[in-house]
Amino acid sequence: MRKVLISLFAMGAAGAAQAADLDYDYLRGADYDPPPSATIDWSGFYIGGHGGWTSNSLGYGNTARPIVASYLRQTVIENELGVSSLLSTPTSKRVNGTSFGAYAGYNVQYDDIVLGIEADYTHFGRAGSVSDQIGRTMVTSNGYFNTVNLASNSSTKVTDYASLRARVGYAFGNFMPYVTGGVAIGSAQVTDKVSIQVAGYDQTTYRANLAQGAGGTPAFVNNYGYSSFNQANPGAGILAAPYIFNRTKTKTVAGVAAGAGIEYAITPNILLRAEYQYVLFDAFEGHKANLNTIRGGAAIKF
Repeated sequence: MRKVLISLFAMGAAGAAQAADLDYDYLRGADYDPPPSATIDWSGFYIGGHGGWTSNSLGYGNTARPIVASYLRQTVIENELGVSSLLSTPTSKRVNGTSFGAYAGYNVQYDDIVLGIEADYTHFGRAGSVSDQIGRTMVTSNGYFNTVNLASNSSTKVTDYASLRARVGYAFGNFMPYVTGGVAIGSAQVTDKVSIQVAGYDQTTYRANLAQGAGGTPAFVNNYGYSSFNQANPGAGILAAPYIFNRTKTKTVAGVAAGAGIEYAITPNILLRAEYQYVLFDAFEGHKANLNTIRGGAAIKF
């Protein structure tokens, strides 16, 4: 019995020692470290397209005034009554619509700071116009009774424009907010149309004729601006066709561009963006334009 107990004790001790030497890691499986999350490198060249909504605020000086003043220069009605100042067109007009285009740029990343340069092209093609008309009768110091009819229409159409801008962004993983600013150049079509109709007759002589009655010999009533003048009844006269000034020009205009936005990298090579852009052009031919655009875009980074 003693031998049996000693044998069992020896076997138990050996088993305990063997168990102490076992590596239980194989029961848990191999060590597993999850792969690190992908780090976006914003550096590199990219190209993409954009589309959005543009609001174009158009400004108008009194483009008709110098046209009328030039036509009526050295006349009594302009010198005495300032006829060229009668027209008063609205000073502004807003037109809205969709816009679309393309952009390309290059980024360099330093830690979380992203510096870049970008060029873009936008097609808009919406026109806005303002108009005014007025008619007046007036007597000048030379005794003439004058009739003046004026009308004007001015329109501006910004067809397309491009900008070249610097960008500064800050990378938050897959997100990068940024600000941007630079120069802009565009193509604008401007039209200014003015109708000028003036006529008059010597009211002093006409009244003198009336005072003579039927027995007198009426004097000739001088007149201008009539296609048919009635000596006995000037009010029945027919005015000549108006002078029409019509000018249309296509102008290359320059200005500044600024904006802000945010980009999101779906993958290291596919980028989405939302952006606001403001473009202000210098005045051209008495016309002005500034554009506010909200747009989205998608690009491929190489």
